[in-house]
Amino acid sequence: MAINLKTLGSKLAKYREQLKESIMEVASATGIDAARLIAIEAGQVEPSGDDVLILADHYRCDFKFFISNELVAPFEQTETLYRAHGNDFKKEDRRAIQDFLYLCETEDFLMRELGHPPKDFAFSPSGDYFKGHGEAAAARLRTALGHDDRAVPRDVYAEFRSVGVHVFRRKLGNSNISGLFIMHPVAGKCALVNHSEDIYRQRFSAAHEMAHAIFDSAQGASVSFDGPSGSDYLELRANRFASCFLMPPVFLKKLPPPNQWSDAETQRWANDLRVSCVALAIALKEAQLIDQANYDRIRRLRVPSEAKLDPELPDILNATQRLRKAHLLELGLSDFYVGLCFEGFSSGVISIGRLAEALLCSHGELDELANLYGRKLHGH
Repeated sequence: MAINLKTLGSKLAKYREQLKESIMEVASATGIDAARLIAIEAGQVEPSGDDVLILADHYRCDFKFFISNELVAPFEQTETLYRAHGNDFKKEDRRAIQDFLYLCETEDFLMRELGHPPKDFAFSPSGDYFKGHGEAAAARLRTALGHDDRAVPRDVYAEFRSVGVHVFRRKLGNSNISGLFIMHPVAGKCALVNHSEDIYRQRFSAAHEMAHAIFDSAQGASVSFDGPSGSDYLELRANRFASCFLMPPVFLKKLPPPNQWSDAETQRWANDLRVSCVALAIALKEAQLIDQANYDRIRRLRVPSEAKLDPELPDILNATQRLRKAHLLELGLSDFYVGLCFEGFSSGVISIGRLAEALLCSHGELDELANLYGRKLHGH
């Protein structure tokens, strides 16, 4: 079937506009002449196969999307996202989101090819008490994951991935954005957590986006902001789910009386639960375990940053490895994802060229990455 040049050009132009990039910026990044790009977008010139591959790589999109009228990409969801919240996303954040969606699709492909299907988890709410939906779903998911009432989920990212949500942490320029959820037409449920946030806030944000994956996937896309939810029932439900998943009410009620905690004891409990003091204060108030004065006091406390634990940056790393892995996490490259990519390469599912693309790096950087993760590129 012949390529519809008008449709192809329109897709390329729309992606460029979504990313707020000029023709000259795309020309500089891809090496394709600006005049040729203009003609391709106008549907006046048929791009070469190399042109399509280069542009698909630049826009982090499956090249088949551009040359087919049947294949879909998450374009409609991001278009909806930017239409509703366009002013909240800086130019670099739009590029970060495009990278995130590419990582989700690659992760989904590798999981299927390597035979790593997620567990099934579904929850159907009843009634119209939204906060009750969140509480019940959190209890159900904790049970499905094998947690008793006292268990503290150590690596929520791994747990949410295990039930079919692609979770990536990526640094965003807008610190007011906690995370976002997108229903990818190929990869399915995808959650982005802003890596710019505090480590424990990121855990809460991941759980919040997990709630959107459970309840709101039919809406396609949503953005979560730092701050009170107001009267937004979907956000209230997601916050309640996150709170109950991380701090089950039945567990909180078994704690020593929180009104009698010292500041140090409060910080210790928050750190044991891997949550911020603000989140702990809200949960204790919701459970009617503290008075207003203690609520206000606990909210003002902070867990020392050096005491916080990140499951994806374990203590066994040396200082150099820790800095390097922290930077990779900012780009969205989790240990789980990197491990899948190297497994895909060693199993012959992807080539070394595709491995470099999947890890958002050049061929020259692959050796360093392989060494950091204890993997082999040669003689695999």
